[in-house]
Amino acid sequence: MNSSTIVAMATPAGNGGIGIIKISGTDAIKIVSSIFHRGPLHKRFPVLKKNNCFQLKSHTIHHGYIVDFENKSVIDEILLLIMLAPNSYTRDDVVEIHAHCGQVVIQSVLELVLKHGGRLAEPGEFTKRAFLSGRIDLSQAEAVVDIINAKTKKALEVATSHIKGDFSSAIELIRNFFLQMSAQIEAAIDFSDQMDEDICDLCQVDYFRNNVTDKFKALVNQYNDSHIVRDGFKVIITGQPNVGKSSIMNRMIQRDRSIVTSFPGTTRDAIMETVIIDDVPVILTDSAGIHETDDPVEIIGIEKACEHIMESHMAIFVVDATKCCSSEDISIYEKIGNKPFIMVLNKSDLAEKPFKFIPPLSWNIPKKVATSALYNTGFDQLRNLISGFFSHEKPDGPLNNLLPNLRQKLLMDRCIELACFIEKGLLDKKPFELIAIDINEIINLLDKITGNVVEEDVLDQIFSRFCIGK
Repeated sequence: MNSSTIVAMATPAGNGGIGIIKISGTDAIKIVSSIFHRGPLHKRFPVLKKNNCFQLKSHTIHHGYIVDFENKSVIDEILLLIMLAPNSYTRDDVVEIHAHCGQVVIQSVLELVLKHGGRLAEPGEFTKRAFLSGRIDLSQAEAVVDIINAKTKKALEVATSHIKGDFSSAIELIRNFFLQMSAQIEAAIDFSDQMDEDICDLCQVDYFRNNVTDKFKALVNQYNDSHIVRDGFKVIITGQPNVGKSSIMNRMIQRDRSIVTSFPGTTRDAIMETVIIDDVPVILTDSAGIHETDDPVEIIGIEKACEHIMESHMAIFVVDATKCCSSEDISIYEKIGNKPFIMVLNKSDLAEKPFKFIPPLSWNIPKKVATSALYNTGFDQLRNLISGFFSHEKPDGPLNNLLPNLRQKLLMDRCIELACFIEKGLLDKKPFELIAIDINEIINLLDKITGNVVEEDVLDQIFSRFCIGK
């Protein structure tokens, strides 16, 4: 592990009440000893004196000043928090400087720390050091960024269960099963002439299926639960130009985000905003109106709109209730394809009932709602319809076994594949030597999930998603 002493701002940049600078490494105490004056300063005749912070006890807070002793200037009045190894986040010595949060004062303190031997931390380096020191495993480290990025209470609950190690414990139980199974198989291979064929009780097909294969499949089946709760449910708002897509976007997020005019084609690029519906972050995308055009800028916007349709979980298909179904509406319906969608009959306040827009009988329209963006009607029903598409995917039971991210899901997919091979091998009574190969690969995959075995490039990719000070 890199033994250099790292430093970063642990609170958001900008002006505020408190700004925290975090220092971690073997020279953390030495550095702050060179810049810290403990206690008050005499108002008329200030005496600046360096303090030996090596004498300070762990997990104590001290009042004082950050001082540039070379220039005999006081930078700020601060509180100093000392956390000595190994009882710290990184298991190195950690010091936090709680200063006033202003751009100039924070930058001055950072420069002084760097001048005395610190270096700027890389994204996620504090948590990476916590992982490399064995304080947390990789799934717990990944949960840190999930806690920071949680948009709902449910997302926070899922991430917190992972950082407590609940998910790691569940994986460890399965891993221990395979270790015991491997030991029994190795014994059966080495002492085949002295043991019965059925001596490996863990190798019974039904027992293996119930305790391994089914558990693996349950984890993967629940992946969408944590995925939607954490990353959001993607909804594209699509339709012809000037049907009210941007107005619907503004009503859904309850503020003017998209530009609304009476001229068609106002929206050229995709506009994305997140709204919380039933404790799930719903990512709404207002896209360019889809229609035939020779305008090269509009063509690019329409191409992007089609891309967002493909990437979304569902679509809000907006039509004008005062107009008949046109060939362009049919074209948009075809672009939506088999994706779930809600038909929104907008401008219902201008239309006489029955509405002029009547979809072809061949269309499969499971959900539709009449709205008036002008008078803000129909939007509670629209929110309820959107919720209905993901309500069955939300995690209602224990959250500790939810696969939190795609990296772990792909590893678990491979575990299922190998478990099915093992199950078939047991059923066909294949040689234990062949089954042992698949068992060892599954153990290796489970170790990659928790980080017992992991490649350096994977670590770099994971921690690059973190902010600098975490």
